[in-house]
Amino acid sequence: MPADRGPILVEGPVEVHLPDGTVRRSDRPVVALCACRRSRCYPFCDTSHRRRSAPAAGSDSARRIAQGGQ
Repeated sequence: MPADRGPILVEGPVEVHLPDGTVRRSDRPVVALCACRRSRCYPFCDTSHRRRSAPAAGSDSARRIAQGGQ
């Protein structure tokens, strides 16, 4: 997962199979996939990660994120 918790850019077209069995498709040449799960159009990024500030360095949240946790 990206360190900044931003989107993952992949070449399109993209077909994403979600755990609930639904399939989401984008025919764009480059697709931004959400890595933070804050997007309203998940699994595609809508830049929702920008609306929430990152945890302060040294905080418990920052340590969990750095260790790959949520």
